[in-house]
Amino acid sequence: MRLKLQLVLCNDQGEEETVTDVIPLNKHHQRIEHLGLTLAESKQLLSTLQRHLLQQQINTFLDTRSTCRDCGTPLKLKARASRSFRTLFGTFTFYSPRLEHCGCKRRKTSSFRPLSALLTESVAPELLYMESKWSSLVSYGMSLNALQDFLPLDLTLDVKTVRYDTLKVAKRLEAELGEEQSECIEGEPSDWDLLPLPEGSFKVGLDGGYVRNWVDKKHNFEVIVGKSIVSFAEAEEGNKTPSLKRFGFVQTLDTKSKRRLYEVLQSQDLQMNQEITFLSDGDDTLRKLQLELSPKATHILDWFHLVRQEVARVIVWHGTGRDLTWCPITSTLGGEAGR
Repeated sequence: MRLKLQLVLCNDQGEEETVTDVIPLNKHHQRIEHLGLTLAESKQLLSTLQRHLLQQQINTFLDTRSTCRDCGTPLKLKARASRSFRTLFGTFTFYSPRLEHCGCKRRKTSSFRPLSALLTESVAPELLYMESKWSSLVSYGMSLNALQDFLPLDLTLDVKTVRYDTLKVAKRLEAELGEEQSECIEGEPSDWDLLPLPEGSFKVGLDGGYVRNWVDKKHNFEVIVGKSIVSFAEAEEGNKTPSLKRFGFVQTLDTKSKRRLYEVLQSQDLQMNQEITFLSDGDDTLRKLQLELSPKATHILDWFHLVRQEVARVIVWHGTGRDLTWCPITSTLGGEAGR
């Protein structure tokens, strides 16, 4: 079976302007592995389509910038150059001319590159998103391997580039984060009564863990991680989709930890009249992080840490001239843990 896939470009009126052969395929049909597109074929198809589409878009953009916007005079070419652009479906190089400004109006510079106004970055936003998303879940190396397995990425893409792109995104997000606030409760109790009835149930879990310093093995630092879940009752479900978001930071370095958690809750549409439950291990730092975030907050010590804390209260006192005694337990737990 021979197939030929074509890309047909139409004008705004729907009339065909150009027809381009994208990729020819010779497919068999005798065995199950012959059915459909292979991964290699799909990657080639995506890369070829991306190249043709980008080239057409850039050519159209350059055509609109080839004349003076004030008087319509065609602009003179001053220099030729090229510009590369990394996308999810490959890295491509495009013609990037330098044009002279028209003399009809005084300008700050004598020439300019029109393509610089369109390609403000050398990496497509969607590629940055995928790199950052995967790198937040696994190592940079594994992120690169996973993306290259399923996408026609440039083979020259390496771990250092993925790390650089991820850190660039992180710095931009950090710059967009608002200033730290000691109290994030908004409005007055009288205002909260006027808010619409909240939908969904909020539950936030926080915990900390120590990570060993890779350079100085004798030292470590504490990482705080958490998860915010918004769930809905059966009667509320309808078109509502449960929301789950994770967050994390290094406690000794982050100066906006409360603001970070506040923004996560706001992105899930938390209202001041909405009940929210925080679960943690009772650490003082985590408790401070949870306070002043919502007037309807309930703070719960999770069962694992509660049992461990209550067992730790059973202390043997070694008093001079006295018998060994046990201190009382004030736990409300039942079973062996509460005795």
